[in-house]
Amino acid sequence: MSASAVLKLQKVGFTIEQVEALADFMDTQAASKADLLKETSAIQAGAAENKAELKAEMAETKAELKADMAGLKAEIAEAKAELKADMAETKAELKADMAGLKAEMAETKAELKADMAETKAELKADMVGLRADIELARRDLKIWACGLAGVVIASLSLIKFFGH
Repeated sequence: MSASAVLKLQKVGFTIEQVEALADFMDTQAASKADLLKETSAIQAGAAENKAELKAEMAETKAELKADMAGLKAEIAEAKAELKADMAETKAELKADMAGLKAEMAETKAELKADMAETKAELKADMVGLRADIELARRDLKIWACGLAGVVIASLSLIKFFGH
């Protein structure tokens, strides 16, 4: 507390003891400029230390994240490679299955052609036999018709001959 402040307090009726007590109290409560600079420096030092710690933690976290991302990228690449291999294997299996089916279809087609050729030959043979049977039936019919005509003519001749 300044001397002029002490004098002003004494003029308004404060005793010297009261003024000294107030001055002592103010000295304990009031921070000096040096105290403020000291505290400010301490706070700034703490802030700088905290900032450095945070930067270190951020750098560590960044490094961990980069490592995690690299690990994930590796896992993704591995999964892609596995999927490509699986797809290639499946594709090869499907091609082999298709080739087998094509071969089976060709075999079935050949069997069907052979069966058709055999059936066609059998039908032709049956038709030849039927044609021969038809020709025999025609010949027999002609013979029968001729025989019948001969019998009719002979009967008519006999009727004419006997006069009826």
